Amino acid sequence: MGAAEAEEIAERLYGARGSATRFETEKDDTFLLNCAARGKFVLKIAHPSERMEELDFQVALLRHLEQRAPDLPVPRAVRDADGVDLPSVTTRAGERRVVRLITFLPGTPLDRTSATAPQRERIGEILAKLRHSMADFSHPADGRALAWDVTHLLDLADLLSFIPRGGKRAWTVRALERFAEVKPSLDLCRRQVLHNDFNTSNLVVNHASPQFLTGVIDFGDAVRTAVAVDVSTALMNQMPKTFDHGNRRDLFDEPRDVLRGYLRHAELTDEELRLIPFLSMGRLAVRALLTCWRAEIFPENSRYILRHTEAGWAHLEWFHSISTAQISDLLTR
Repeated sequence: MGAAEAEEIAERLYGARGSATRFETEKDDTFLLNCAARGKFVLKIAHPSERMEELDFQVALLRHLEQRAPDLPVPRAVRDADGVDLPSVTTRAGERRVVRLITFLPGTPLDRTSATAPQRERIGEILAKLRHSMADFSHPADGRALAWDVTHLLDLADLLSFIPRGGKRAWTVRALERFAEVKPSLDLCRRQVLHNDFNTSNLVVNHASPQFLTGVIDFGDAVRTAVAVDVSTALMNQMPKTFDHGNRRDLFDEPRDVLRGYLRHAELTDEELRLIPFLSMGRLAVRALLTCWRAEIFPENSRYILRHTEAGWAHLEWFHSISTAQISDLLTR
């Protein structure tokens, strides 16, 4: 969809007249809508294949957070002029598509800047507070099977053929083997609805703000999953963007700052702490499998799809180079 059509839809549904600028996304059409004095919003035109109940789940979760934890820096869902959360439109291409409008949270995505140790601790604190605020939330669609939920990593094994042969495929295979060993323990872990995608693209920051983390965006991968999975995803995404395998540096140096902040507000069991490094490794494997597969299917969007994949190869190699016992001890020593 082009920006002009998006602007027409926003004005027709929400009375929001403004200029639309496209955001890069994986599968929907998303625009920054600048309505001048009225402010900025994010307009999302869902992919035609998106299920209504899953979109309703995301909106209901945002509304729950607005009521339960109004101080948390998360977007607000906006109803259309008729009071509807998820209006639908027929596009110029003749497709029936669902529309959402949410508030825009200003700042810089963390993947474009850096963070100090205290700032990473702040990230962990917000993750913990989000966990608590979601603890009593439920929705008929919250148990959906989501490929990005590390719980389902072994179901992605058929995608190994899309991983380049050689070291990269060997590291990914070993990650799946190790994950299979801990999967029975993971199945016994505590579960609830969680964000599940606390990556640096979804964290908006402001270095001039005492809060530092000014926005947590994109609840599109929220799901009912293990608490340890949510934490492991956040830690994996704080691993260094560049990594010299030769200096034997510990990949969890920066992630431990996030964990320190998290543990100030939310507890983890010894078993969860033992599992989290394996789940971080598993998330790296999920990303490798899904992005290499999708980049081959959608080569025109491969740059966006693979934007974080390259750094992950060195991370997988590092996990491959240490023993299973060493992985178990990474956060408990």
